[in-house]
Amino acid sequence: MDNNGNATKPTNSDSHDPMTTSQQQSSIQPIDPTMQGDMEEANEIFNSLFSTRRPKDASAGLSSATKSIGKGVLAGAVSLVAQPIAGAHQEGAKGFFKGLATGVASAVALPLTGVAVGAYQVARGVGNQGEANKKSKLGMQWDDEKREWYYYYLDKEFDQVEEWLRNTAKGNGGGGGGGSGSEKKVKDREFYDLLGVSTNATSGEIKKAYYKEARKVHPDKCPDDPDAAAKFQKLGQAYQILSDDQLRANYDKNGKPDNQNQDELMSSIDTTVFFNVMFGSTLVEPYVGELWIASVADLLLKDMTQQGADKMSETEMAETLAGKAEKNSMESKMKQRMREIKVSKYLRDKVQPLVDGTVAMDDFGAAVQIEACKIADGSFGTTFLNIIGFQLEVEAEEYIGFQKGLWDGYKAQAKKNASATSANVKITGAAIRAFSAGRKVYSEVEKSREASALSSATHADGRQKTQEEIEVEQAMLAAKKFEENLPTILELVWAINTRDVKNTLRQACKKLFADAGATMEERLKRAQAIRIIGKEFLEIGKLVGKSKEEVNSADAIKARAEVAVMTTMAKAQGQEVNEEDAEELIKQHKAMAAKRDSQASLNSQKSA
Repeated sequence: MDNNGNATKPTNSDSHDPMTTSQQQSSIQPIDPTMQGDMEEANEIFNSLFSTRRPKDASAGLSSATKSIGKGVLAGAVSLVAQPIAGAHQEGAKGFFKGLATGVASAVALPLTGVAVGAYQVARGVGNQGEANKKSKLGMQWDDEKREWYYYYLDKEFDQVEEWLRNTAKGNGGGGGGGSGSEKKVKDREFYDLLGVSTNATSGEIKKAYYKEARKVHPDKCPDDPDAAAKFQKLGQAYQILSDDQLRANYDKNGKPDNQNQDELMSSIDTTVFFNVMFGSTLVEPYVGELWIASVADLLLKDMTQQGADKMSETEMAETLAGKAEKNSMESKMKQRMREIKVSKYLRDKVQPLVDGTVAMDDFGAAVQIEACKIADGSFGTTFLNIIGFQLEVEAEEYIGFQKGLWDGYKAQAKKNASATSANVKITGAAIRAFSAGRKVYSEVEKSREASALSSATHADGRQKTQEEIEVEQAMLAAKKFEENLPTILELVWAINTRDVKNTLRQACKKLFADAGATMEERLKRAQAIRIIGKEFLEIGKLVGKSKEEVNSADAIKARAEVAVMTTMAKAQGQEVNEEDAEELIKQHKAMAAKRDSQASLNSQKSA
């Protein structure tokens, strides 16, 4: 064999070798499996301890070297302490000194090994710098997993992720098997018959059939039919189940559940509706996609519905959801990727007229200003403008900075990192405050319960209160205390939303600027257009000011939450409620709440 491991032909001198080929083969001893296993284990430990992967460039090599040296020093220090203790535990004083000697040796050898590996990684990084510069100028991206350069295509990733999600849905038993062929056997086909489709109907065929049938039975189209509303609601329930892959699979297998009305309503609930009303995110949805908190709530709701949460104990429910978490983790990651891709594609389409030169920069900026004003007019609008505006502007500045010169790029990068750190600090602080508020509520309710148990609770006229009346009072106290802490809870939710939106926009912009479907000049123009959007959003957000204080008050949050629930339930029953209707309902709820509080205060003064 040559140095590369390739087979070579035997030379004449080989024939004079006194040892024949068979003798040579018999003299080779096989590797001891135990020794081979030890060698593999040692290799894994070495690779986990020291960073030996191919570095992208000089900075990556330096980073890898720093990690290797740091890990070597840390491992040496741990060994210096641990080895004598382990030796003393096994052999007493003799073992202690043996362990001390081994520990000292490790404390010297491991840092030196880290330095050697670090030097090697720095040399590799410097050697790869030229290639990195060349590939970067060509617009190629670095794959951290494969450790190689490649061209990224936005549309190609969209197709790949879409296909993965579609195949996953089919694997879960959803999506149908196409509109042709023999009918698929199902437990119950009532919903298919309502829509007039085959049990093999595709998602597209189901959607088309629903819109066709909905026009026929809509209450506005059938004013003379007293049953039109019920028919329309039933049709909506059928569509909600058959349009969801997991719910459809469950329906095909088990049919309609015993508690049909409740489960149908639960399965028809779209948590996105609730969060759109709660946070007013409809107008900004193209920029942020479906909020992470909405997708998590939707996942939990569907899991509980499918598992029959009402029949499960708390322990069983927790175990079920925990088991689902691992299964859904990859699907959640892919859905988040799709969310980022869709936002990126929306941004690409939005800036394309400016990139093509079909729209002047002033006209583009004016259109963005008008859009920003509409967003600012909604609830939490300025909050969204500030979050989206900052992230778009800083992402664009970072890309443009690195394309035109390193300083501006690093400056924008530092600004972005500082914002990310601040967001994490806010989440931690908000979580601590929310946890403290929750403990306080629990403590006060418990004190009230203990006081009721110790004392003879009576009415004003001296009558003994029943256990049911006591429990109702305690529930009302818990609800009141919870409502008082709504702003604290909302603060935590907003902190989570902020980080979620920023991370989504960061990845979306990264994809947009890395898309090899555009030339480097076009990518630069995309970044410049994104910077305009970010700048205008930020300016309008600051000009209008922060969200009105009453929006964040306990009464306003309670009113918004109540309307969000009402809107979600109404849409689950097939009714249409637009954003203007929801906002008007919120105003009415706030006015009614204020009137109730005023009347309660007046009654309290009279009784006093």
